[in-house]
Amino acid sequence: MSAARVVHTVIDSPVGGLTVVAGEGGALTGLYFEGHLRGPAPEATGVRADAEFADVRAQLAEYFAGERTRFDVPLAPRGNAFQQAVWRLLRDIPHGERRSYGDLARELGDPALAQAVGAANGRNPVSIIVPCHRVVGADGGLTGYAGGLDRKRFLLDLEEPAAVQAGRLF
Repeated sequence: MSAARVVHTVIDSPVGGLTVVAGEGGALTGLYFEGHLRGPAPEATGVRADAEFADVRAQLAEYFAGERTRFDVPLAPRGNAFQQAVWRLLRDIPHGERRSYGDLARELGDPALAQAVGAANGRNPVSIIVPCHRVVGADGGLTGYAGGLDRKRFLLDLEEPAAVQAGRLF
Protein backbone atom coordinates (compact mmCIF):
# COMPACT_ATOMS: atom_id res chain seq x y z
CA MET A 1 0.00 0.00 0.00
CA SER A 2 1.42 3.41 -0.92
CA ALA A 3 2.04 5.95 1.85
CA ALA A 4 -0.35 8.42 0.18
CA ARG A 5 -3.15 5.88 -0.03
CA VAL A 6 -5.74 5.92 2.75
CA VAL A 7 -8.04 2.94 3.20
CA HIS A 8 -10.58 1.79 5.75
CA THR A 9 -12.81 -1.04 6.82
CA VAL A 10 -15.68 -1.43 9.24
CA ILE A 11 -15.34 -4.19 11.82
CA ASP A 12 -18.30 -5.50 13.81
CA SER A 13 -17.69 -5.61 17.55
CA PRO A 14 -19.59 -5.85 20.84
CA VAL A 15 -19.48 -2.03 20.99
CA GLY A 16 -20.84 -1.55 17.47
CA GLY A 17 -19.16 -1.00 14.15
CA LEU A 18 -15.56 0.19 14.33
CA THR A 19 -14.18 2.14 11.38
CA VAL A 20 -10.47 1.38 11.09
CA VAL A 21 -8.34 3.64 8.90
CA ALA A 22 -4.82 3.03 7.59
CA GLY A 23 -2.32 4.96 5.55
CA GLU A 24 1.40 5.42 5.99
CA GLY A 25 2.26 2.13 4.34
CA GLY A 26 -0.41 0.21 6.23
CA ALA A 27 -0.03 1.73 9.71
CA LEU A 28 -3.29 2.56 11.51
CA THR A 29 -4.16 6.23 11.66
CA GLY A 30 -7.61 5.81 13.17
CA LEU A 31 -10.10 3.55 14.90
CA TYR A 32 -13.47 5.19 15.41
CA PHE A 33 -16.81 4.19 16.94
CA GLU A 34 -20.18 4.80 15.30
CA GLY A 35 -21.11 8.33 16.40
CA HIS A 36 -17.51 9.05 17.48
CA LEU A 37 -17.03 12.58 18.82
CA ARG A 38 -14.56 14.44 16.61
CA GLY A 39 -14.44 11.55 14.16
CA PRO A 40 -13.18 12.07 10.63
CA ALA A 41 -15.30 13.12 7.70
CA PRO A 42 -16.24 10.06 5.61
CA GLU A 43 -14.12 11.25 2.68
CA ALA A 44 -11.02 11.33 4.95
CA THR A 45 -11.20 7.56 5.53
CA GLY A 46 -10.31 6.70 1.93
CA VAL A 47 -11.64 3.75 0.00
CA ARG A 48 -12.95 0.63 1.66
CA ALA A 49 -10.42 -2.22 1.54
CA ASP A 50 -11.58 -4.98 3.89
CA ALA A 51 -8.86 -7.47 2.88
CA GLU A 52 -6.09 -5.15 4.06
CA PHE A 53 -7.20 -5.33 7.72
CA ALA A 54 -7.09 -9.07 8.49
CA ASP A 55 -4.53 -8.67 11.30
CA VAL A 56 -6.42 -5.82 12.98
CA ARG A 57 -9.69 -7.74 12.65
CA ALA A 58 -8.10 -10.83 14.28
CA GLN A 59 -6.49 -8.86 17.10
CA LEU A 60 -9.72 -7.01 17.92
CA ALA A 61 -11.62 -10.32 17.95
CA GLU A 62 -9.04 -11.75 20.38
CA TYR A 63 -9.30 -8.63 22.56
CA PHE A 64 -13.09 -8.79 22.76
CA ALA A 65 -12.86 -12.54 23.52
CA GLY A 66 -10.60 -11.73 26.49
CA GLU A 67 -7.60 -13.43 24.85
CA ARG A 68 -5.49 -10.36 23.98
CA THR A 69 -4.21 -7.72 26.39
CA ARG A 70 -1.91 -5.76 24.06
CA PHE A 71 -2.04 -4.93 20.36
CA ASP A 72 0.92 -5.18 18.02
CA VAL A 73 -0.27 -3.54 14.83
CA PRO A 74 1.73 -0.65 13.33
CA LEU A 75 0.39 2.75 14.37
CA ALA A 76 0.75 6.23 12.87
CA PRO A 77 -1.73 8.49 14.70
CA ARG A 78 -1.51 12.10 13.59
CA GLY A 79 -1.11 14.75 16.27
CA ASN A 80 1.25 17.33 17.68
CA ALA A 81 4.29 16.46 19.82
CA PHE A 82 2.38 16.79 23.12
CA GLN A 83 -0.48 14.59 21.90
CA GLN A 84 2.02 11.99 20.69
CA ALA A 85 3.68 11.98 24.13
CA VAL A 86 0.32 11.43 25.85
CA TRP A 87 -0.67 8.69 23.40
CA ARG A 88 2.64 6.88 24.08
CA LEU A 89 1.83 6.96 27.80
CA LEU A 90 -1.63 5.54 27.09
CA ARG A 91 -0.07 2.55 25.33
CA ASP A 92 1.96 1.89 28.49
CA ILE A 93 -1.09 1.60 30.78
CA PRO A 94 -1.36 -2.15 31.44
CA HIS A 95 -4.52 -4.04 30.53
CA GLY A 96 -6.90 -4.05 33.48
CA GLU A 97 -5.38 -0.94 35.07
CA ARG A 98 -6.44 2.69 35.10
CA ARG A 99 -4.68 6.02 35.38
CA SER A 100 -5.97 9.50 36.08
CA TYR A 101 -5.22 12.54 33.97
CA GLY A 102 -3.12 13.79 36.89
CA ASP A 103 -1.14 10.53 36.95
CA LEU A 104 -0.26 10.99 33.29
CA ALA A 105 0.58 14.67 33.82
CA ARG A 106 3.00 13.69 36.60
CA GLU A 107 4.57 11.10 34.29
CA LEU A 108 5.14 13.93 31.83
CA GLY A 109 6.85 15.90 34.59
CA ASP A 110 4.24 18.57 35.36
CA PRO A 111 1.12 17.91 37.46
CA ALA A 112 -0.37 21.16 36.13
CA LEU A 113 -0.76 19.52 32.71
CA ALA A 114 -3.75 17.38 33.77
CA GLN A 115 -6.26 19.36 31.67
CA ALA A 116 -3.94 19.36 28.64
CA VAL A 117 -3.53 15.59 29.09
CA GLY A 118 -7.33 15.30 29.11
CA ALA A 119 -7.58 17.27 25.88
CA ALA A 120 -4.91 15.12 24.19
CA ASN A 121 -6.59 11.96 25.49
CA GLY A 122 -9.88 13.13 24.00
CA ARG A 123 -8.22 13.58 20.60
CA ASN A 124 -6.74 10.07 20.49
CA PRO A 125 -7.57 8.88 16.97
CA VAL A 126 -6.90 5.16 17.59
CA SER A 127 -9.46 4.16 20.22
CA ILE A 128 -9.18 0.80 22.00
CA ILE A 129 -5.73 0.01 20.55
CA VAL A 130 -4.35 3.19 22.14
CA PRO A 131 -6.36 2.66 25.33
CA CYS A 132 -7.66 6.11 26.22
CA HIS A 133 -10.59 4.36 27.91
CA ARG A 134 -8.20 3.43 30.76
CA VAL A 135 -7.98 7.08 31.85
CA VAL A 136 -10.42 8.11 34.56
CA GLY A 137 -11.01 11.12 36.80
CA ALA A 138 -8.93 11.76 39.91
CA ASP A 139 -11.66 10.17 42.04
CA GLY A 140 -11.74 7.07 39.83
CA GLY A 141 -15.00 8.12 38.19
CA LEU A 142 -15.69 7.85 34.50
CA THR A 143 -15.17 11.01 32.51
CA GLY A 144 -15.91 11.84 28.90
CA TYR A 145 -15.16 9.38 26.13
CA ALA A 146 -15.37 9.92 22.37
CA GLY A 147 -17.28 6.64 22.02
CA GLY A 148 -19.64 7.46 24.89
CA LEU A 149 -19.52 6.47 28.56
CA ASP A 150 -21.44 3.21 27.99
CA ARG A 151 -18.69 2.00 25.69
CA LYS A 152 -16.00 3.17 28.10
CA ARG A 153 -17.68 1.22 30.92
CA PHE A 154 -17.96 -1.86 28.68
CA LEU A 155 -14.25 -1.75 27.80
CA LEU A 156 -13.18 -1.23 31.42
CA ASP A 157 -15.42 -4.09 32.57
CA LEU A 158 -14.04 -6.31 29.79
CA GLU A 159 -10.50 -5.64 31.03
CA GLU A 160 -11.24 -5.89 34.74
CA PRO A 161 -9.26 -8.69 36.40
CA ALA A 162 -11.34 -11.70 37.46
CA ALA A 163 -10.38 -11.21 41.13
CA VAL A 164 -11.78 -7.68 41.09
CA GLN A 165 -14.98 -8.84 39.35
CA ALA A 166 -15.43 -11.61 41.92
CA GLY A 167 -15.16 -9.13 44.78
CA ARG A 168 -17.85 -6.79 43.43
CA LEU A 169 -21.26 -6.88 45.02
CA PHE A 170 -23.09 -5.57 41.94
